[in-house]
Amino acid sequence: MQKFIVDGPTKLQGTVTLAGAKNVALKAIVASLLTDEDIIIRNVPNIRDVQLMLEVLEYLGKHWTIKGSSVYISKKSSHTCTVPLEVGARLRTSSMVLGPLLSRWGKAIIPNPGGCRIGARPIDRHIDGLIAMGASISYASTDGYFHASAKNLHGTEITFEKNTHTGTETLLLAAVLAKGKTVLHNAAEEVEVDDLIHFLQNMGAQIERVSKRNIVIEGVTQLHGTEYSIMPDRNEEITFAVGAVASAGSITVSHSRRQYLKAFLDSLTKAGGGWEAIDEDTTRYFYKGPLSAIDLVTGVYPGFMTDWQAPWSLLMTQAKGESVVHETVFENRFAYVEELRKMGCDITYFDPEVKDPKNFYNFNWDDKVKGTHQAIRINGPTNLHNAVLFINDLRAGATLLLAAVIGSGKSYLFGIDQIDRGYEHIEKKLNGIGAHIERITEDAIS
Repeated sequence: MQKFIVDGPTKLQGTVTLAGAKNVALKAIVASLLTDEDIIIRNVPNIRDVQLMLEVLEYLGKHWTIKGSSVYISKKSSHTCTVPLEVGARLRTSSMVLGPLLSRWGKAIIPNPGGCRIGARPIDRHIDGLIAMGASISYASTDGYFHASAKNLHGTEITFEKNTHTGTETLLLAAVLAKGKTVLHNAAEEVEVDDLIHFLQNMGAQIERVSKRNIVIEGVTQLHGTEYSIMPDRNEEITFAVGAVASAGSITVSHSRRQYLKAFLDSLTKAGGGWEAIDEDTTRYFYKGPLSAIDLVTGVYPGFMTDWQAPWSLLMTQAKGESVVHETVFENRFAYVEELRKMGCDITYFDPEVKDPKNFYNFNWDDKVKGTHQAIRINGPTNLHNAVLFINDLRAGATLLLAAVIGSGKSYLFGIDQIDRGYEHIEKKLNGIGAHIERITEDAIS
């Protein structure tokens, strides 16, 4: 058990370099199951979720080593098609091994996947697509495993009812070795999906995004090894951008990918936050004066990402007036609000009037839990103060850490393993630009 002790307030100033994208690294690691040849993945973030996915790979017959930010993956002498419960249940993306295991060995047994507790996040869209490709899949409530088999996966046309990032990627990983053509309609448009496509193309896959939301895959008989450097993490960039403006500071981000941040940059400009392009892959984010409250609605790419919602809400606590944040992608992503209230924030829940919620929201409406809400009102500006904070999920964790950095006094953050799932040495990066964060292991003070 570890915790952060944070002394604030701090004005964040300096330069940070982004790590590789978590949401590409995990999928590229899974893709290594599609070949027996060696895979080298560059720019891999040193985060807990990567370690967990590599543990999954170890059980499935792969050997791996890490050198710096590079992961080297090779074949072991034997393999299995079963992911142990204690390994797979800790990581939601562990379910994505279904496609490679079925396409290569015709069998897969995986536990119900875990990850952040930000809504139901069902994998029914993934399962339905694999069944359409010829798989037989059942869930045994007695052991908590999905049992899947397939004589041969075959191509088909699949139309996703709702946008699904991991669903699109799961079926990409299944279709590249399936027999015939697979067409994915209403496929996810996120740039991380395209980076995975480029990785698979380097392995010999035949994939084409024929339009913004339609992808065609021609199955091939085998894939080969490759060496590939994944894109920087734009969610990490947003975290530091918010940290700069909310703390009245200035942070220069190296390896910036602002071309994929239009929805955020437009909102930041509208609210009065500062940013400027230094060069092609360097961006400075800075405070340039009092912030104005604005309203926004999260959405699928190229809209305002749900992963940016929590840090944006923190930024709005520093803006003058009432702002509204309406979450449309997940049905339960405001768990951090109660923690911000501990620090003095004036935030209230409400549910906007929506004529056809089943179609309007991107989640399964039937999964919505009574008592949860889809929007919040934030009144600011707020002088944040210290508190004891408990972290529920990855992005909320980074948000609460920023709140503690800019708040006055000494704050204590518990559940920091959630932050470690997606941020590489975040306290070291923040300390390097002025923060005062100490990581404490409970055994060291007991």
